[in-house]
Amino acid sequence: QVQLVESGGGLVQTGGSLRLSCAASGRTFWKSAMAWFRQAPGEERVFVAGISWNGGITPYADSVKGRFTISRDNAKNTVYLQMNSLKPEDTAVYHCAATTRSPINWGGSTEYDYWGPGTQVTVSS
Repeated sequence: QVQLVESGGGLVQTGGSLRLSCAASGRTFWKSAMAWFRQAPGEERVFVAGISWNGGITPYADSVKGRFTISRDNAKNTVYLQMNSLKPEDTAVYHCAATTRSPINWGGSTEYDYWGPGTQVTVSS
């Protein structure tokens, strides 16, 4: 099993930056594909970014390309999401997710077996 805990959320002004972290426990982290999803109030949970077990594949949602960067440190069992040039529409609860399935449909939330409780990101205008 994998347990996930996100941190690093907060309140930031438009144009600002935040770095989210997702700390994982469990022996299978190193071979898990990881992803970040976000969910705004009244909306569905949507894919933001993903990263393969070795970091070689990093898909992004079109809405965050060029602004967000996903990375991982397998020695620390941690995945990161660097968010720059934040916009009010980025406001949401951000969740990290893990799966050992392969191949993976990155954007499908049902592909992921483990989820963190989420961290709130609020971008003020």
